[in-house]
Amino acid sequence: MMKIPLSAIDAAIFDMDGVLVNNHQYHLNAWKEFCMRHGYKFDDKTFTTTYFGKNNREIISSLTGKDISADEAELLGEEKESIYREIYSPYIKPVDGLVELLDYFKGKGVKLAVATSAPNANYKFIEKSLHLEKRFDKVIDASMVQHGKPDPEIYLKASELLKVRPSDCLVFEDSFSGIQAAKAAGMQVIALATTHTRNELGKNIIVADNFNEVMALIER
Repeated sequence: MMKIPLSAIDAAIFDMDGVLVNNHQYHLNAWKEFCMRHGYKFDDKTFTTTYFGKNNREIISSLTGKDISADEAELLGEEKESIYREIYSPYIKPVDGLVELLDYFKGKGVKLAVATSAPNANYKFIEKSLHLEKRFDKVIDASMVQHGKPDPEIYLKASELLKVRPSDCLVFEDSFSGIQAAKAAGMQVIALATTHTRNELGKNIIVADNFNEVMALIER
């Protein structure tokens, strides 16, 4: 089993959807409802393999077949996110072992950040629901970058704000575009098998089912 030495980790950066919470199906359900309301084509596989990890403007532009404005993307995106928060609220819970891993990293002096393609309102929803206030040193959301994943901008922004070299950052991701972004940023990556199966994620990346397994992958 491949392990990552704790001495090689100065910062841990967490994607949100599919990482802090296993909410893939709830986002799919919300997109399905959103598409039905607007008459857009919806396909589970396309959303899972192509869209997840990207920001709402990119997704909605693809759905509409045109490059929509930032204002229109924000309005339509918030409609979809409101649907998501409403249907997910009764079921929200952290991925197993998350809080314990955060406590462990904090105790070892590892800096912590969230880097999500989602809007800040979604992060605040997760933060409040899971009582994660003040857990992270930095939170980078979709409003803080120009380019969505798989562009590495969001992860390079996180390392810059944390004042840690990209090579000393460990990223937790679940989507193909997010994994690609973290690798392009020159960071170490552990993939969580939440949105995709271990087989789908492939053999060229470290994979864990949850953060309890992640603890076993860190060489202390």
